[in-house]
Amino acid sequence: MRRFYRGSNMERIQSVAEMAALARHKLPHFAWEYLAGGADNEVTLAANRSVFDRYGLEAKTLQPCHPPAVSRQLLGCSSSLPLAIAPTGFNGMLYPQADIELAKAAARKGIPLALSTVSNATMEQVRAAAPDLAFWFQLYPMRDSRVQVDMIKRAQAVDAAALLVTSDATVLGNREWDRRNFARPRQLSFRNKLDVLRHPGWLRRVMIPSGVPMMGNLEPYLPESERSALGAMKFIGDQMDPLLDWDKLARIRDQWSGRLVLKGVLHPDDAERAISLGVDALVVTNHGGRQLDGAMSGLQALARIAEQVSGRIELLMDSGIRRGSDVVKALALGANGVLLGRSTLYGVAAGGTQGAGRVLDILDEELKRCLNLMGCPGIDELGPEWLLDEQYTPCP
Repeated sequence: MRRFYRGSNMERIQSVAEMAALARHKLPHFAWEYLAGGADNEVTLAANRSVFDRYGLEAKTLQPCHPPAVSRQLLGCSSSLPLAIAPTGFNGMLYPQADIELAKAAARKGIPLALSTVSNATMEQVRAAAPDLAFWFQLYPMRDSRVQVDMIKRAQAVDAAALLVTSDATVLGNREWDRRNFARPRQLSFRNKLDVLRHPGWLRRVMIPSGVPMMGNLEPYLPESERSALGAMKFIGDQMDPLLDWDKLARIRDQWSGRLVLKGVLHPDDAERAISLGVDALVVTNHGGRQLDGAMSGLQALARIAEQVSGRIELLMDSGIRRGSDVVKALALGANGVLLGRSTLYGVAAGGTQGAGRVLDILDEELKRCLNLMGCPGIDELGPEWLLDEQYTPCP
């Protein structure tokens, strides 16, 4: 760590991988595993990264392309880059007010942010802290329709431009780090308690001011006796709707007047059905490898879905983005934009708004440099013809 980073100057960080190393250094073990872990044997988690190595990049010379055009409309919002920050939960365990820190970083960069149902800051707090932010809200469908309807109304009241309905987490995946790190539900093992004491900076920042952070969006719906972080965790576990189906998605479509996004799609047939229901966009994702281990990688799924539905619905993709060249490959395979989950979480865990902003700057620089070196004038020109397969022959 000390070889590339000293002090608080995030400009010393040169890659997302280095930011991840710094975040790991600053976080206690259980919090790092919460951020970095996957389901079961973590096969899908690994595949989300390794799949990018299967594609090479075409490079054409003597092509005037500086600076390349990289701005784009995403879900009706102007974005300086084909990037948005993905909805992620319980970020307050990484850094104080992490949701607000991420929102400020996104607003400064001019890209959208999607706030999770299980964020620690409320949607109202995030909107107040970043009034110019292109703001989206992610909804976990609830068993109690009254809670769900009220959350949709609140998202409309804070002028969310899009509602992202997550469909792939109605039953939580088998995340074995939870069992390793906790002696019983939400009770750290003795070894992990000792490890927490070895991270006094994290304790001082995160735990000492006010204890375990609340899930702010859920607080209005908790029973009076359960208004605590543990109560919110129990509440969301009980409220996740394992019977979510296409009919329930259609009812959400009726309740929401803005852009509706289905998050959790890996199969072309599901993409077709979403189009028939009037869904405006899809997020092609396997939930960062945290749900079904053995599921197809996000990039593989994107390629086959885009081949069937490209041009008929907006496509976003997440899972595994760590380099600007990864963004190029996703766009070339049919994505309109990509969502950043772990990458910006590494940044906020390492240094709040400054750390998240540095990650966005790194990806911005890498994306533009990659396009320059390829001889590609801008992201609107990208398509499969700019990619090479594993034998470095042109992709079909």
